[in-house]
Amino acid sequence: MEAQSLAVKRAEVEFHNFASLGQPERAIAHYAAQNERRGALIRNHLEFIGEMTPFLEIGSNVGHTSYMLANEFGASGFALDISADSLRYGKALQDRWHYSRAPIRITGDAVNLPFADGSLRFVLAFQMLSQFMNIESVFLEVKRVLAPGGIFLFSEEPLKRLLTLKLYRCPYVDTMKPWERALFRWGLLGYLVRDVIGAHQEESFGIRQNHSMGLKEWHDLIHKHFESAEYEILAPGRGWGEDVVKQMARRLDSDRSDWRAARLLGGTLAAVCRKAGDIRPVTFDESRFESNLRCPDCGSPLARDAGDILRCGQCSFHADNEGGVYNLLPSSERAELYPGDRADVLDFSLPSHADGLVGNWYELEGVFGNKYRWIGEQAAARLKRVTAGPQRLRIRGHASEGHPAHLSASVNGHKLGDWKLDRPGLFIIEADLPEAEEYDVEINAGPTWSVPTDDRVFTVNLSMIRLIPRE
Repeated sequence: MEAQSLAVKRAEVEFHNFASLGQPERAIAHYAAQNERRGALIRNHLEFIGEMTPFLEIGSNVGHTSYMLANEFGASGFALDISADSLRYGKALQDRWHYSRAPIRITGDAVNLPFADGSLRFVLAFQMLSQFMNIESVFLEVKRVLAPGGIFLFSEEPLKRLLTLKLYRCPYVDTMKPWERALFRWGLLGYLVRDVIGAHQEESFGIRQNHSMGLKEWHDLIHKHFESAEYEILAPGRGWGEDVVKQMARRLDSDRSDWRAARLLGGTLAAVCRKAGDIRPVTFDESRFESNLRCPDCGSPLARDAGDILRCGQCSFHADNEGGVYNLLPSSERAELYPGDRADVLDFSLPSHADGLVGNWYELEGVFGNKYRWIGEQAAARLKRVTAGPQRLRIRGHASEGHPAHLSASVNGHKLGDWKLDRPGLFIIEADLPEAEEYDVEINAGPTWSVPTDDRVFTVNLSMIRLIPRE
């Protein structure tokens, strides 16, 4: 089974570039809260974990937990994410939190880690394994890069819930409808939804979720690849609807643990896993970090030249230092996921996007990767084909609270479809395109609304318009 398709990887790059610090104050508070939980987890298992240097955090987002490891635990190592921009935004956190040390930041793929065999002492993964259809493929890579006796800590992974009717995917709390919020407060919503609350947003963006793993499946996978493990389980107890079942399940459990409750109600799992073998130190010199890496194309060692460029001695692969981040994705993936200034991509966070806007766009607004333009009833753009094969149109935008909207899109005079946006927040619309070398895109939206302090009329705002291969 394929762990992740290229379409999912593309969606992850877009999502995290957009969302990592799109609302800076809210995001930074969220990262601080995550670090508080994660730091407590690490402290609970310090004796089992032992030495943390060199560490690798995979799926690190902006790297906030890696910054915590470097500054609060005194460890040295790497933060890896598929989103290069997310990693670059980590500098904002370092400045805000007055941290003196930073992890080495690497853009990479969790199922093709650009690290040498046995080159790491500690690997961490938070809330990211469920984004792989084949989770075991990540386990195999982690085991490969860990030294004998090394530790793999993963946390905040969802547990499959047995007590649910699996009726639909539910959004995050802030985009719930009033009746959903009420059921959520009472602890009843979980009995209706298909999987983890909040899965709707990432699924609608194109990020696939794997919520098929219950406690038994996780336990079996861990002990297939690791010698021993320590667990922490968090079963939900929201409102009377879940609290009654949770307390009953605890009383029925011989150890009065949450194991049975987590099987029934879902929740999250944290596990600290030790690789087989005698524990030994791993040599790590931060000034020569490249000695722990390997080429993502051919697996050979990498060297770093005087221009701070990582180069492979066996093939043509190289990676510049781009704003403090080295992109070590395989060359074929890097070309597709980071196309740069191309005529088939209008990314509003890049100045070049303005060349493809035809008319009726308001001025550019936003911060970091969340750059956008409001539109009124109509806006137009032009895209040019760059790659061969059938194409799809992908439009990313945001609908405001209290202003449900409908959109339609046409290309070269051919209507592609209508979409109703009945929830606020991020949205993605996609449609197959007819064959053409150039696409004139027209987007219509309504109903319009306004605010007393502004003479413009609004519908939605847009942040990216692009062509993607039809898969």
